[in-house]
Amino acid sequence: MVTVRARRAIVRGALIYAALVVIAWCAIGPILWALSASLKGDGALSDPNPIPSDPQWSNYGRVFGLLPLGRMLLNTAIYAGCVTAGQVFFCSLAGYAFARLRFPGRDLLFVAYLATLMVPLTVTVIPQFLLMRAFGWVDTPWAMIVPGLFGSAFGTYLMRQFFRTLPVELEEAAVLDGCSTWQVYWRVLLPHARPAVMVLAVLTWITVWNDFLWPLVMIQRNEIATATLGLVRLQGQYHTQWPILMAAALIVLAPLLIVYAFAQKAFVRGIAQSGLGGR
Repeated sequence: MVTVRARRAIVRGALIYAALVVIAWCAIGPILWALSASLKGDGALSDPNPIPSDPQWSNYGRVFGLLPLGRMLLNTAIYAGCVTAGQVFFCSLAGYAFARLRFPGRDLLFVAYLATLMVPLTVTVIPQFLLMRAFGWVDTPWAMIVPGLFGSAFGTYLMRQFFRTLPVELEEAAVLDGCSTWQVYWRVLLPHARPAVMVLAVLTWITVWNDFLWPLVMIQRNEIATATLGLVRLQGQYHTQWPILMAAALIVLAPLLIVYAFAQKAFVRGIAQSGLGGR
């Protein structure tokens, strides 16, 4: 006989799995639709059949004929790599200072820095554009790299919270061995903060890769444009070849899936250990 408690557990489990299936479908459904649309011709785009009878694999090749997408993907990878390296270094450095070092006004300064998270990005676009124009960096790679290179409030908060979870004995032992403050950060604490570093690196990479507003404001030339700008420039004023646009969107999405596939375990472990998982 199945008890009432067991029945409730079965029903609860079934509802949870049903909710997870719905959420997963909401995430995967648009990607599958884009894959289906990318293999159709212009006239067959409205065909309700999700599996094209005559897949047009040539749409993926036509993308590179209409747009220098390869160059744009390389540009985006360079921008994302530089910004990610800068974010990891400066955010971990600032997080270490806020977590371990004692100086007047430390907590007040950290709260003030954290309050910048409430400022929308659109508010700072015009001041940053004026700065880039004053430096002569408009329509140059420097405008894509320098503004995001020196850390962020979220990254600093993430690294600070993780550094605070590390045992103080690690730092004390290093100091007794004659390590300086820099050596404690670089040789002792930072290697133990790899899970948080991985989370920050993956999130920063995804953010820069998907960024559209800042490249739209700063970049005009295709030679230094990003992949997101390329997708927009594939849209015609009077007619858009949607199968080709969907093929280009999947090509742009592929590097993100590859990065996450390689970093999945470390990313999930970093989420759990850094406290972002809700623990």
